Formats: sequence, C-alpha cells, structure tokens
Amino acid sequence: MTTIEKNPAYQYFTDPNLSDINWHRVHELFQKINWKHRLTDEIENAFRLSTTTLFIYHFDVIIAFGRVIGDGRYYAMLADIIVDPEYQGQGLGKYLVSSLNNGLIDYHFVNLSAAPGADNFYKSMGWKKQTTAFIWPQGPKQLRQHCEKD
Repeated sequence: MTTIEKNPAYQYFTDPNLSDINWHRVHELFQKINWKHRLTDEIENAFRLSTTTLFIYHFDVIIAFGRVIGDGRYYAMLADIIVDPEYQGQGLGKYLVSSLNNGLIDYHFVNLSAAPGADNFYKSMGWKKQTTAFIWPQGPKQLRQHCEKD
C-alpha cells in the first residue's frame, strides 16, 4: 500500500462531528467539479449514513472530502472523493483514497465508482478495473459515461 504524506498546511478530520460541517461548502465543491444534481440536505444525510467520513481543511475552509459506504465487514465502497480544483495536484486525492481504503483491510470487497476520466488516477494507486460490476443506469448520462456499448 502506498503511504501518502500529510501536508502540514492542512487539517485532516476523520469522522468529525457532522453537525460542525459547512454543508453549503460541500455542496459548492460538488458544483465546482460539475456533479450538479445534488441538494445540500441530501448530501448531509448521505454523509450521516456513511461508515467513515474524511474532511480536509485549509484554514477553516473545506477543500477536500470523501467517504465510505459499507456494511461493517464484507462490502465497502469509496464515494464522493472530491478535491477543490484549486487544490488538485497536491496529493490530497491520493491521501483521501489511501486513508479511507486503509481502514478497510479486512473487507472482502472494496470498490469505487470513478468519475469519467479518472481511470489513470486510480490505476496509478493500484486500483484495478472490475470485470464483474454492473450498474442500473439512472438516465442517459450514466448510460453514456459508465456503461459499455452493447
């Protein structure tokens, strides 16, 4: 497993009190990376239902976050790995993925859904494309971006 160094200029919080999170800022970061079909209260609820959450701050501003959805033993999925575009390229995404994944050592299956175009990022960290995963497309965009051609 790759070890990623923490940047001392940032603050890292695993499983913080979610009542202290600026959910409007989280929503804003989703908007900045063009994941636009999300609502602030739904994002907060999704994070509250997550197994693990991780937030990275620069001063008092959230600049990156990610979460794990899991059953506690067998299946886990990394989700919503987001880094503010102004802070990308500094190893924050790798830190998020590595830190979240390191907490899932005894799980049978750990997966994630990558954003279109992120394949090389995840492959560079040792992730492999799965041959047995399927998706039930929720619309033409998911069908176009995440599905093989028939």
